[in-house]
Amino acid sequence: MALEKAKEIVSSNPVAVFSKSYCPFCVDVKKLLTEVGASFKAVELDRESDGSEIQAALAQWTGQRTVPNVFIGGKHIGGCDATVALHKKGGLVPMLAEAGAVAKVSA
Repeated sequence: MALEKAKEIVSSNPVAVFSKSYCPFCVDVKKLLTEVGASFKAVELDRESDGSEIQAALAQWTGQRTVPNVFIGGKHIGGCDATVALHKKGGLVPMLAEAGAVAKVSA
């Protein structure tokens, strides 16, 4: 059930961040996404009744047990380090635009 729920959240949102409200890395990723103007769905696993089941399902699905667990356009990005690295390489905003999470930037 938890895996279906996680996949439904990922498929119905351009950006999904599986997070824990007290996690500093999760806060950093949500702050970065907010700063670049992305709309995203944050799922605070520590506040969900089935949060631990969802986290276990994400670990099975992606091989990543830690949070944040970031998906853009249905694609698993990874955690905080992977998301920040993608941004530093200039790949985050175009990926967000392609997923429809930010307004397309006119050149």
